[in-house]
Amino acid sequence: MHVVFFGDQHLESSGGAQVSTRLQRAFLERAGHTVSVVAPKMPGRVFDDPGYIDTPSIPITLDREYAMSVPGKRVDRFIDAALASRPPVDLVHVQADFWGGITGHRFARRHDLPVVHTMHNRVDVGLRATAGPIAPLALRVLNAWQRRLLPLPADVRAGSDGWAYLRGLAAGSAAVTAPSGHFARRLEEHDVFGHVDAMWNGADDAVLDSVLTEAGPRRPGRPRFVWVGRMSPEKRLLPFLRAVALSGIDADVEVIGGGGQLAAARRLVAGSTPTAHVRFAGRLPYADTLRRLAEADAVVQTSIGFETQGMTPFEAAALGTPAVISDPDIAGELETGFWAVPDESVAALATTLRTAATDIAGGRAVAVNPAVGTRFRQSSRTADMIELYRRLVPSGS
Repeated sequence: MHVVFFGDQHLESSGGAQVSTRLQRAFLERAGHTVSVVAPKMPGRVFDDPGYIDTPSIPITLDREYAMSVPGKRVDRFIDAALASRPPVDLVHVQADFWGGITGHRFARRHDLPVVHTMHNRVDVGLRATAGPIAPLALRVLNAWQRRLLPLPADVRAGSDGWAYLRGLAAGSAAVTAPSGHFARRLEEHDVFGHVDAMWNGADDAVLDSVLTEAGPRRPGRPRFVWVGRMSPEKRLLPFLRAVALSGIDADVEVIGGGGQLAAARRLVAGSTPTAHVRFAGRLPYADTLRRLAEADAVVQTSIGFETQGMTPFEAAALGTPAVISDPDIAGELETGFWAVPDESVAALATTLRTAATDIAGGRAVAVNPAVGTRFRQSSRTADMIELYRRLVPSGS
């Protein structure tokens, strides 16, 4: 079977969706399938990989890591020419929510191919967090842009919010998947698609096994907490650091990641003088991040309502590390193995951190859900996705 992935960003750029898609490709190819990946060219970078189809792009960030390919006939012709020399395409898998999503559906329509669309993005929440008061206007513009490039079928309800935008993307799909049960339910409740298959993103089996083999017993002493993520408002790093200071916990706190709020986070820690020792580790390679999760006593998850899955608590649970969870949807997905924060306030997070620190120091840390370790492995996820592909392409080998 030849599957073509469409992404908003190049798979060699940073980001959870890129890591997940890159892993899916590797496991599909191990299973004997052919995968092509269509995504914007990273400015100034060339990759010697015949599976990459790097479309003409313009940079959209100052570091030139992220780029945009403008959907339209020029990009359509480029993709058609690039795929002409590859085996016939059996199925399109769109793993994008913006220009990549539109371009992928245009390709599928031109060639009358079935589409699996994996929804990665809570468009409404993300735009509110990044665009603030102009988010409603941005959503209206986004919906109009989509309808111009990807006209809606007559039976699909139009609108101007984030759910209408996702409905427009799903309209041409044979199947829609979501990386969590809670996001799948929301997509169905907002009429994005009739039935959405919940399929977790997973982690590389070999990397998990390696980290688990290397990890020794957790050392006694001060509790160790780790926070992992992009430093942007929707991830709520600053409220977490305020809660660390307010809690008064005597603990080691490691912050992994980078982004626009790094300078503000450093200033906050310097000004609040927490009892805890807070260390900023910066961005780390994926395997190193997993090692830090395995060594920690707890991972702290702080975003609320934004994540369509929230990978870090699942990665931690697969490594035997419990979590402090702020988002009730993620708590419901994990089922057990966490300390739940009762509301969105800094005070509630501080209280929960104190409880977790006391439990850890006293040898009473909560036990993770053992089922997560099995379900989170990419081999399991790929097997389920291949089963879905074969429902749509019965002759696919």
